[in-house]
Amino acid sequence: MAKIFTPTNQIRLTNVAVVRMKKAGKRFEIACYKNKVISWRNNVEKDIDEVLQTHTIFTNVSKGQVAKKEDLVKAFETDDQTEICRRILAQGELQISDKERHSHLDSLFKDIATIVTDKCINPDTKRPYPVSMIEKAMRDVHFSVKPNRNSKQQALEVISLLKESIPIERARMRLKVVASGKEARKVREKVTQLAPTIEQEDWTGGTLSIVCLIDPGHFRAVDEIVKSETRGSGSLELLDLKEVTEGDELLE
Repeated sequence: MAKIFTPTNQIRLTNVAVVRMKKAGKRFEIACYKNKVISWRNNVEKDIDEVLQTHTIFTNVSKGQVAKKEDLVKAFETDDQTEICRRILAQGELQISDKERHSHLDSLFKDIATIVTDKCINPDTKRPYPVSMIEKAMRDVHFSVKPNRNSKQQALEVISLLKESIPIERARMRLKVVASGKEARKVREKVTQLAPTIEQEDWTGGTLSIVCLIDPGHFRAVDEIVKSETRGSGSLELLDLKEVTEGDELLE
């Protein structure tokens, strides 16, 4: 009885999510597990073996056609298939059905709105907006979700766009800075340049204690000021992650 011959350049896979990239005039595809590509791009999944069904590069996953080594070297300047997989994962286009694409974009839209709600407040009331209101505002400014970018990056873009239509700003951090000696005044001078609101300021026995509000983006700068100016003798304490007025939370 004749043996069944399977071409060595063909690999059959089932239940796959395909990520495709065109480069140097050729099409390259990788076979991934569904839902893992998004987790990888959002830095939730760290293990590439959990994302890839195989480290093989294809020209056509559905037909099981494997890319030639010379084509890989020409396009990517390497034949390291794992490295090429990483590049395709980062820059390639996820091939999904229209129904799956719509579901993914809808989920991403809600994730972005939730992040904005968590990180921002209405500066007039000092309270967060309901997620439903943020979603409406995102539609009003015609925000378009980018499927290949993670929700945190897009949330920062949304905040800038929403400022055109509603009063919104990043919720500020409440910090306590303590410094003593001759460096204390220099610390105060530099910190107050980054902190628009000083809630408390106290000098006792030559030691400065400041409670202030800062934009979260300035936290590292303030931390560096305290460390460098006091040479480690000062301290920085995070009192509250978000400046929100006490009272009943808004419900959707």
